[in-house]
Amino acid sequence: MYNLAAIMNQNSSDQHPRKLIIAIDGPAGAGKSTIAARLARKLGYVNLESGAMYRALALKAIEKDTSFEDANALVELADNSSIQLEPTLTGNRTLLDGKDVSQRIRERDVTDGASKISVHPKVRDWMVSHQRAMGAGGGIVMEGRDIGTKVFLDADLKIFLDADPVVREQRRMAQQKISGPVSPNVAAELRERDHRDRTRAASPLVAADDAVVINSTSMTEDEVLTRVEELVREKQGL
Repeated sequence: MYNLAAIMNQNSSDQHPRKLIIAIDGPAGAGKSTIAARLARKLGYVNLESGAMYRALALKAIEKDTSFEDANALVELADNSSIQLEPTLTGNRTLLDGKDVSQRIRERDVTDGASKISVHPKVRDWMVSHQRAMGAGGGIVMEGRDIGTKVFLDADLKIFLDADPVVREQRRMAQQKISGPVSPNVAAELRERDHRDRTRAASPLVAADDAVVINSTSMTEDEVLTRVEELVREKQGL
């Protein structure tokens, strides 16, 4: 069973702009999660984290000693798990079977596991069906690696957020609170994940034909957010 406790005020009126479906894709370390969370808060939208869904399932697989290679077992595990995304002032809180795993799912073994289980078409199909149901009413910001190319093909706004690999490595280290020169392990893991995401048979990481590509290599977080907000206003006709 999959439960989503991401309930926010979605009331609309003729005085408010139309609620959009906004898809933000890109590689690890590009800043998708941060931008999606900040944008959702500013717009009063729901931030649906596809990555949190995959990481929660990967954590469940680790806890249940389920092979990352067994797609059928992973789907069965998903069917019998409760994953909740609860919005807070600082971002979503992720609950797995009622337990707060927000910090645990950001650790390397879970992140790596999420990338490995995401290559299975059956797992991705399960995720996509649930993600589409969550965002059907609009008023959402969803980030991931195939949101604009697979999950929401008709999203009102598609953004592909990218950055130089070295910059992404540095950002990932900052996120994981690793100081000093770029760790060879962090760099190797990120590049391996990039390769896996871009070359997988099921929904490889690629910018949608109608996506706006933003290279954030030389941009601050605030500058990226400002650019995305401009695109949102254009779509709303403001």
